[in-house]
Amino acid sequence: MQWTRNTKIAGIAAVVALAGALAISQNGPHHMGGMGFGPSPDHILAFMTDALDLTDAQQTQAKAILDKEKPTFEPLMKQIGEAHKQLQALGEDGTFDEAAVRSLANQHTQTMVELIVQMTRVKSELYAILTPAQKAKAAKIMQRHESNMMHGHGGGEGPGL
Repeated sequence: MQWTRNTKIAGIAAVVALAGALAISQNGPHHMGGMGFGPSPDHILAFMTDALDLTDAQQTQAKAILDKEKPTFEPLMKQIGEAHKQLQALGEDGTFDEAAVRSLANQHTQTMVELIVQMTRVKSELYAILTPAQKAKAAKIMQRHESNMMHGHGGGEGPGL
Protein backbone atom coordinates (compact mmCIF):
# COMPACT_ATOMS: atom_id res chain seq x y z
CA MET A 1 0.00 0.00 0.00
CA GLN A 2 1.38 3.40 -0.98
CA TRP A 3 1.21 5.85 1.91
CA THR A 4 0.02 9.24 0.68
CA ARG A 5 0.19 12.31 2.86
CA ASN A 6 -3.56 12.07 3.56
CA THR A 7 -3.32 8.36 4.37
CA LYS A 8 -0.51 9.03 6.84
CA ILE A 9 -2.45 11.87 8.44
CA ALA A 10 -5.59 9.72 8.66
CA GLY A 11 -3.61 6.85 10.18
CA ILE A 12 -1.96 9.08 12.74
CA ALA A 13 -5.30 10.72 13.51
CA ALA A 14 -6.84 7.29 14.06
CA VAL A 15 -4.08 6.35 16.48
CA VAL A 16 -4.31 9.67 18.28
CA ALA A 17 -8.08 9.31 18.56
CA LEU A 18 -7.91 5.74 19.79
CA ALA A 19 -4.97 6.36 22.08
CA GLY A 20 -6.62 9.51 23.38
CA ALA A 21 -9.83 7.64 23.95
CA LEU A 22 -7.91 5.01 25.86
CA ALA A 23 -5.71 7.47 27.71
CA ILE A 24 -8.10 10.16 28.92
CA SER A 25 -10.52 9.79 31.77
CA GLN A 26 -12.33 12.33 33.88
CA ASN A 27 -9.27 12.45 36.12
CA GLY A 28 -6.79 13.07 33.29
CA PRO A 29 -4.27 10.85 31.54
CA HIS A 30 -3.04 7.59 32.99
CA HIS A 31 0.24 5.99 32.08
CA MET A 32 0.83 2.48 30.83
CA GLY A 33 3.57 0.83 32.81
CA GLY A 34 5.38 4.10 33.42
CA MET A 35 5.87 4.66 29.69
CA GLY A 36 3.85 7.86 29.71
CA PHE A 37 1.28 6.79 27.15
CA GLY A 38 -2.11 5.29 27.70
CA PRO A 39 -3.79 3.77 30.69
CA SER A 40 -2.76 0.64 32.48
CA PRO A 41 -4.67 -2.55 31.67
CA ASP A 42 -6.22 -2.30 35.16
CA HIS A 43 -7.49 1.21 34.37
CA ILE A 44 -8.98 0.07 31.07
CA LEU A 45 -10.71 -2.82 32.80
CA ALA A 46 -12.03 -0.59 35.60
CA PHE A 47 -13.36 1.93 33.09
CA MET A 48 -15.00 -0.75 30.96
CA THR A 49 -16.53 -2.34 34.06
CA ASP A 50 -17.99 0.97 35.24
CA ALA A 51 -18.99 2.51 31.92
CA LEU A 52 -20.30 -0.64 30.24
CA ASP A 53 -21.44 -2.56 33.32
CA LEU A 54 -19.41 -5.66 32.49
CA THR A 55 -20.42 -8.94 34.04
CA ASP A 56 -17.90 -10.91 36.10
CA ALA A 57 -17.38 -13.26 33.14
CA GLN A 58 -16.77 -10.31 30.79
CA GLN A 59 -14.31 -8.78 33.27
CA THR A 60 -12.37 -12.05 33.36
CA GLN A 61 -12.33 -12.22 29.55
CA ALA A 62 -11.30 -8.56 29.18
CA LYS A 63 -8.49 -8.96 31.73
CA ALA A 64 -7.20 -12.02 29.86
CA ILE A 65 -7.23 -10.08 26.55
CA LEU A 66 -5.42 -7.07 28.04
CA ASP A 67 -2.87 -9.23 29.87
CA LYS A 68 -2.20 -11.26 26.71
CA GLU A 69 -1.61 -8.16 24.58
CA LYS A 70 0.43 -6.10 27.08
CA PRO A 71 3.79 -7.66 26.08
CA THR A 72 3.11 -6.67 22.46
CA PHE A 73 2.38 -3.05 23.38
CA GLU A 74 5.31 -2.47 25.72
CA PRO A 75 8.10 -2.53 23.10
CA LEU A 76 6.03 -0.42 20.70
CA MET A 77 5.40 2.18 23.38
CA LYS A 78 9.09 2.19 24.28
CA GLN A 79 10.02 2.70 20.61
CA ILE A 80 7.55 5.58 20.31
CA GLY A 81 8.94 7.21 23.45
CA GLU A 82 12.53 6.86 22.26
CA ALA A 83 11.71 8.20 18.79
CA HIS A 84 9.90 11.15 20.33
CA LYS A 85 12.94 12.02 22.46
CA GLN A 86 15.25 11.68 19.45
CA LEU A 87 13.00 13.85 17.27
CA GLN A 88 12.82 16.51 19.98
CA ALA A 89 16.61 16.58 20.27
CA LEU A 90 17.12 17.11 16.53
CA GLY A 91 17.84 20.73 15.67
CA GLU A 92 18.49 21.79 19.26
CA ASP A 93 22.14 22.39 18.35
CA GLY A 94 21.10 24.91 15.72
CA THR A 95 21.67 22.64 12.74
CA PHE A 96 19.14 20.87 10.57
CA ASP A 97 19.85 17.34 9.37
CA GLU A 98 17.01 16.51 7.00
CA ALA A 99 18.24 12.95 6.42
CA ALA A 100 18.20 12.25 10.16
CA VAL A 101 14.72 13.76 10.55
CA ARG A 102 13.38 11.74 7.62
CA SER A 103 14.98 8.54 8.89
CA LEU A 104 13.50 8.96 12.39
CA ALA A 105 10.12 10.00 10.98
CA ASN A 106 10.01 6.89 8.75
CA GLN A 107 10.94 4.64 11.67
CA HIS A 108 8.29 6.34 13.79
CA THR A 109 5.70 5.85 11.04
CA GLN A 110 6.41 2.10 10.91
CA THR A 111 6.07 1.84 14.68
CA MET A 112 2.77 3.74 14.50
CA VAL A 113 1.52 1.31 11.83
CA GLU A 114 2.30 -1.60 14.16
CA LEU A 115 0.60 0.21 17.04
CA ILE A 116 -2.53 0.83 14.94
CA VAL A 117 -2.66 -2.88 14.06
CA GLN A 118 -2.26 -3.95 17.69
CA MET A 119 -4.76 -1.41 19.03
CA THR A 120 -7.32 -2.45 16.46
CA ARG A 121 -6.73 -6.12 17.32
CA VAL A 122 -7.34 -5.45 21.03
CA LYS A 123 -10.36 -3.29 20.29
CA SER A 124 -11.91 -6.05 18.17
CA GLU A 125 -11.21 -8.66 20.84
CA LEU A 126 -12.77 -6.48 23.53
CA TYR A 127 -15.80 -5.65 21.38
CA ALA A 128 -16.32 -9.36 20.72
CA ILE A 129 -17.13 -9.96 24.40
CA LEU A 130 -19.68 -7.12 24.61
CA THR A 131 -23.43 -7.42 24.25
CA PRO A 132 -25.15 -5.36 21.53
CA ALA A 133 -26.31 -2.87 24.18
CA GLN A 134 -22.76 -2.50 25.53
CA LYS A 135 -21.41 -2.02 22.00
CA ALA A 136 -23.96 0.74 21.40
CA LYS A 137 -23.01 2.44 24.66
CA ALA A 138 -19.29 2.16 23.81
CA ALA A 139 -19.97 3.71 20.39
CA LYS A 140 -21.74 6.66 22.05
CA ILE A 141 -18.83 7.18 24.44
CA MET A 142 -16.36 7.13 21.53
CA GLN A 143 -18.55 9.50 19.52
CA ARG A 144 -18.70 12.00 22.42
CA HIS A 145 -14.95 11.69 22.94
CA GLU A 146 -14.19 12.26 19.25
CA SER A 147 -16.54 15.24 19.21
CA ASN A 148 -14.76 16.72 22.22
CA MET A 149 -11.37 16.13 20.59
CA MET A 150 -12.52 17.77 17.33
CA HIS A 151 -13.71 20.82 19.25
CA GLY A 152 -10.48 21.16 21.21
CA HIS A 153 -11.87 20.06 24.55
CA GLY A 154 -9.32 17.29 25.07
CA GLY A 155 -10.75 14.82 27.57
CA GLY A 156 -14.18 13.38 27.37
CA GLU A 157 -16.19 10.78 29.19
CA GLY A 158 -13.33 8.40 29.65
CA PRO A 159 -11.17 5.95 27.81
CA GLY A 160 -12.80 4.31 24.87
CA LEU A 161 -12.39 0.88 23.48
